Amino acid sequence: MPKRPDDVAADDQILALLPYAHMRGGFVIKPEDMGRVKGLAIEAMEGQVGEQLKQIYQQVETLARQAKAIRTRAEVSYKIYQCDLRFEPRINQVYHLYESEIGAPQLSLIAPDEWTTDRTHLATVRLLADHTWEVLEAKENAAEIPVSEAAPDKASN
Repeated sequence: MPKRPDDVAADDQILALLPYAHMRGGFVIKPEDMGRVKGLAIEAMEGQVGEQLKQIYQQVETLARQAKAIRTRAEVSYKIYQCDLRFEPRINQVYHLYESEIGAPQLSLIAPDEWTTDRTHLATVRLLADHTWEVLEAKENAAEIPVSEAAPDKASN
């Protein structure tokens, strides 16, 4: 066998650099398609980002609904406190808010289906223990109807 020159590497060093198995039973080495790997990683990342954004959008929608409910509750409560109350409201009692013939808000124990005349029903409310009003049902435009400045005077009734 001829002598190997000094500047040539040994066979085991050369074989170690091969990108494939060089003997039987050797570990199979396959080149990776880096474009495919990156594409799958980006797809997974986009899926995760999409799920997280969906959760945030749902949370925002929940907060928006809560804000709308609080706004409606405040507007309806404001209208109730503008009413000419001729009785003392009781805690946990259900009341109905109407718009009177002259446009002023009116609180009543009478439900909308119990009236013999047409009344504009704005909301159904319940007085809570802390003297705030829980809105059980409100017309879509109940918060938008302005409180009339022409509310009946207590002395005239």
